[in-house]
Amino acid sequence: MREVAVIGIGQSIFGKLSHMSAIDVGRDAVVAALKDAGVNPKDIQVAFASRMYDCWVTAQSILKEVGITGIEMVNVENACAGGATAFRGVWKDIADGRYDMGIAVGVEMITNSPLAGKLISPTKDDLDGELGLTMPGIFALLARRQMEMYGSTIEDFALISVKNHHHGCMNPFAQYKKEFTVEDVVNSHMICDPITLLQCCPMTDGAAAAVLCSLEKARQYTSRPIKVIGSALLSGEYMYRMSDITLSPLGSKTANIAYKMAGVGPEDIDLVELHDAFANEEILRYEELGLCKQGDGVRLVRDKETWAGGRIPVNPSGGLLSLGHPLSASGVRNIAEIVLHLRGQAGERQTPNAKIGLAHMLGGTLSGVEAGACSVHILAR
Repeated sequence: MREVAVIGIGQSIFGKLSHMSAIDVGRDAVVAALKDAGVNPKDIQVAFASRMYDCWVTAQSILKEVGITGIEMVNVENACAGGATAFRGVWKDIADGRYDMGIAVGVEMITNSPLAGKLISPTKDDLDGELGLTMPGIFALLARRQMEMYGSTIEDFALISVKNHHHGCMNPFAQYKKEFTVEDVVNSHMICDPITLLQCCPMTDGAAAAVLCSLEKARQYTSRPIKVIGSALLSGEYMYRMSDITLSPLGSKTANIAYKMAGVGPEDIDLVELHDAFANEEILRYEELGLCKQGDGVRLVRDKETWAGGRIPVNPSGGLLSLGHPLSASGVRNIAEIVLHLRGQAGERQTPNAKIGLAHMLGGTLSGVEAGACSVHILAR
């Protein structure tokens, strides 16, 4: 397989954008990515796009606005991992030599969707969902288990929110740029004990895009291509095969495939962007990505190792907690954040001398199955 590089990234502002359409915000992200790459729209040979709600030929609808037509376009949906799935689709088509250049787009307009002001509704064949097991409920159960097994506290979970909102204050694209204290987070409205409002990611509108090409072609556009050295995407196993709900076999397996492909280990990663829909979730992801031993994740945040400037910054963008979570956009957006750091273009939140970064995204729930999808991408300069 050929080496593949990211040469352009772009995103819209993340926020409540009810005055805009998915096409509007998607176009903003695509225009920014094409400009960043320095390529002509007509150079794009393949496109993958993702949108979970109000879907209808998303790639075609967005790309015609910038003069991209008549090429292969694929639209995918993989819950929160949809954007990462689109990115992987372009990566695979270039890596196997089918095309030389393509674009991945993720977009979601929550304020204009059936989700506006509501919980994500379960499908009729989702028994757990029909019985009331919502996403806050799932992560509240996990939080209680973390507290029981590892001595984690609600203050520890709140500290994740404090960290990510602090990082978000340095990100011009973040929905919320406001500092919070642990007390602010703990005393915010209770959603599902012990998870409070400020431990939950907000519903948000937004889009992100990335231009990828073969490494050989990338050198025509930039002297600093960011290589995609690892890519993995898996679906979950049956829950009865899990021995511990606080450790995800899906996440660990996906990460290990990406590490093996990249020829690196967790100790080589300089920064991480991961799925933090709920504050306590971030600690679980530390462990399944191999950043620490099981049960030791809380120490990383207590010792500020995962803060900007720490040993291994996690979610220096502000993560889903601060940026918000336009579902299909997040998997492209967090890859774009890694690219910024590897280029040295992340401003105040820059990870010093970053050489290798990891982007993780998890998505979807199914009755009796651990999770719908998990993706891990590893990038290097």
